[in-house]
Amino acid sequence: MKPKIFDQFVSFIYCEDLEKTCQFYEKIIGLEMVLDQGPCRIFRVAPNAFLGVCVQMDPPKEKKGIIITFVTKEVNGWYEYLKQFPLVFEKTPQFNDKFNIYHLFVRDPAGYLVEIQEFKDPKWPQPEIRR
Repeated sequence: MKPKIFDQFVSFIYCEDLEKTCQFYEKIIGLEMVLDQGPCRIFRVAPNAFLGVCVQMDPPKEKKGIIITFVTKEVNGWYEYLKQFPLVFEKTPQFNDKFNIYHLFVRDPAGYLVEIQEFKDPKWPQPEIRR
């Protein structure tokens, strides 16, 4: 019988400069590092969701097709906060009719596209807080 749900979720990305990339996620974005494995560091994104950042001497050059999305109702607040850092914005906050979202895009130090987004569709499930 197939289990109904997973307990946790981890996505891993690869970079050349572990310190610089982890500094972005820990110091700028504010994620808590929960495990330092040396060449990989894992950050808590939500109660049971994690982002792993690993150093690799030859990480994938092509970052196309990969988007790290953080969901929040504070897209404008994040934009104002992030503007103080030397980051590359691919898109400033705007509404996307096709997907009924409000979002922005910024590049992390490794070149990955980071989206900060709010779902406007009332059918989107609200976060469950587990303790």
